[in-house]
Amino acid sequence: MAREKSREEREYRRRFYRQLALDCCCSPEEAEGQDNQFHVYRPLEGRRRFWSQEPCYLKALSVRGKILLTGREDIVSWCRDRFGKEPGPWFMEPPRMRELGDRIEEDGFRIGMLHPFYVSFRPGPDPGAVLRERGLEVRLFRDKEIEAFRGDDRFTNAYSFCPEAPDRIGAAALREGKILAMAGASEDSPEFWQIGIDVTKEARGQGLGVLLTSLLRDEILAMGRIPYYGAAVSHTISQNIAIRSGFILGWTELTTERIPD
Repeated sequence: MAREKSREEREYRRRFYRQLALDCCCSPEEAEGQDNQFHVYRPLEGRRRFWSQEPCYLKALSVRGKILLTGREDIVSWCRDRFGKEPGPWFMEPPRMRELGDRIEEDGFRIGMLHPFYVSFRPGPDPGAVLRERGLEVRLFRDKEIEAFRGDDRFTNAYSFCPEAPDRIGAAALREGKILAMAGASEDSPEFWQIGIDVTKEARGQGLGVLLTSLLRDEILAMGRIPYYGAAVSHTISQNIAIRSGFILGWTELTTERIPD
C-alpha cells in the first residue's frame, strides 16, 4: 500500500510541474530542473486563467530554488540580463522588487500580486466526520448550485464567479440551518482547482476553515484534480489554514498589472 501511495504522489508531482510549465511557457523538464527559466509568453492551452490578464506582460514564479519567468519579449529579455544568474529563493526580496518595479513602470505596469501558493497531493483523515461529531451539518454545492451565492458578500473568498475560472464545488458547515463557514474551489485550469475559504465572524477560532479546506482537498483529489490554495504574503491566518489542512508550499508567484490611467 505504501508503494502504491508513493507512485500516486509521484504522478501528482509530475502533473504539478507540467502545470507550472504551461503557465510559464517552458517544458516540464525545465520547470522541474535547477536553472532559471526566461521565456516569451504564449497562451498555452491548459494554463491557469484565474482573473488573468491577456496577453501576459510579466509573470514570475519562485519554485524549487529557481525563477520561472514569462511575459512580453522585451521585458523577458531585460529580466534575463538582470536576473538570469540570481538565486531563485532571494529573487522576490524588496531590493530586487524595487528595481523590477522601476523598470516595468516605464512600460506602464506595476507589480500586482505577490502570493505564496500551497498544494496537496494526498487526502487525510475524514474532516466531515469531525464536523458531524460537533453537531454540524455538512452540505456540498456543485456547479449551477453555486449560483445561489452570487452577490453574497459573506463568501467572496469561497466563490469568485470568474468567467475564465468557474466555481465548481463548495462545502458549507451549518448549525440549525445557518451557514457558519464556506469553502469553494474554482477550476483555474483542467488540472488545478483553487480553494478559498470564508468563516463568519461568530464562528472564527473553531477550526472550521481547516476542516472545510481539508474536506474540499479530498473531494478535489477524488476527482483526479490537484487542489491548491493561495494567500497574501502577509496573511498568516490564511497561510496557517493551508498548512494545517495538509498543504505544502509549492511556489511564490508575482504577477503584474497595468497602471490605471
